[in-house]
Amino acid sequence: MTDHIIDIKHLSKSFSGKEVLKDINLYVRRGEFITLLGPSGCGKTTMLRMIAGFLQPDEGSILLDGKELTGIPPHKRPLNTVFQRYALFPHLDVYDNIAFGLKLKKTPSDEIDKRVRRVLKLVSMSDYEDRDVDSLSGGQQQRIAIARAIVNQPKVLLLDEPLAALDLKMRKDMQIELKEMHEKLGITFIYVTHDQEEALTLSDTIVVMNEGRIQQIGTPTDIYNEPVNCFVADFIGESNILKGRMLRDRRVAFIKHEFDCVDEGFGEDVPVDVVVRPEDIYFTTDPSKCQFKAKVNSCIFKGVHYEMWVDTDTGYELMIQDYDPYPVGSEVMLYIDPDDIQVMRKERRANTFKGKVIGEGKVSFLDTEFDCDTAGFSEGDAVTATVSFEKVDLLDHEDEADITGNVVFILYMGDHYHLTIKTESGENVWVDTNDIWDKGDFVGIRILPEDIRLSKAEGSDE
Repeated sequence: MTDHIIDIKHLSKSFSGKEVLKDINLYVRRGEFITLLGPSGCGKTTMLRMIAGFLQPDEGSILLDGKELTGIPPHKRPLNTVFQRYALFPHLDVYDNIAFGLKLKKTPSDEIDKRVRRVLKLVSMSDYEDRDVDSLSGGQQQRIAIARAIVNQPKVLLLDEPLAALDLKMRKDMQIELKEMHEKLGITFIYVTHDQEEALTLSDTIVVMNEGRIQQIGTPTDIYNEPVNCFVADFIGESNILKGRMLRDRRVAFIKHEFDCVDEGFGEDVPVDVVVRPEDIYFTTDPSKCQFKAKVNSCIFKGVHYEMWVDTDTGYELMIQDYDPYPVGSEVMLYIDPDDIQVMRKERRANTFKGKVIGEGKVSFLDTEFDCDTAGFSEGDAVTATVSFEKVDLLDHEDEADITGNVVFILYMGDHYHLTIKTESGENVWVDTNDIWDKGDFVGIRILPEDIRLSKAEGSDE
């Protein structure tokens, strides 16, 4: 028997023409605690609801123990779901809330009593069976919701942000209890959250999602220490994400300094992105260990450590976390160990858009006409339009804009911001800027004719 309890193959789903899941492939091991993690709107809850049977996929399949689930209604699937809103029955006491599903299945009363009391003990609510559910705290209600789900002995327990409504201390306490429940029950948990710390605390495996696609799958340690791209590095914990250049194997340049690293196979003199966690930049008083110097411009106590921002001697701003504070204005010497430098391949080096020449000096892309140099091309030619990140102008008004969009992602890269703009056509435009914008801002986009470079579209006729 395979150790996969669930196999998801080529799963896609759209709502009102908007694709929210795009060709998802994923397997879940038997007995695993797997977390679907990502920002709001990334598709994680949609995927959970399709596993549960509340939604049907447009394409693809979901297999449980090798058998197709598509078309099987939720109540006939050997799964149970715990929701963010506990959905307890206010007219029933704790005992009857938990026993409700068993009674529907006409389970013998002595078996119901035995199973209800067992799960009450498991969730530490043994003395509450006669209580009215409205008299319980949020954490207690969540325990009852979990007990009601596991009393049916499901093969898989689905949890849709079950702790989101709890206060911080209760949420942390419930994280520990959930982890212990999983270990005692030995069944598969599929958990949805946007809370990175929660995912790192609970999970055997984390699936990081964004814009309907899986970005990375791995253990919490892998996800934190070896992010595959800037989105994952930025989303999981705090990071210094910087432009770099791989000089050769085990040697990388960033913040205008060269460093030894452990990465190989990138080639020589290749643009890369570099991630250094704030806790992995170290202070030193030994000039022989110093790799670069900086000046402390802020120092804030965060309870366990101090968070400091420093300006390097080459004009970059870095975050550092340390147990010892350094006063604002201090001149400090810093170093980074080779093992603590994570080098990533660049996802893209410029904006590239599919387009078409529509006349002399005219090209169409992003559902818009642009002026540009079309020498060497004929009307109707399929082309690729390339625009450097720094050549896209953002405007706070529409009058002079070619197109408009919204800021959906902001990445600070030490000396500039790298923004993702979702245009009205649904395509992304990436921008490097020194201006400060907020996520959600409505912006105008202007691209000058001299900043558009055309090339023959890949696969087009010569």
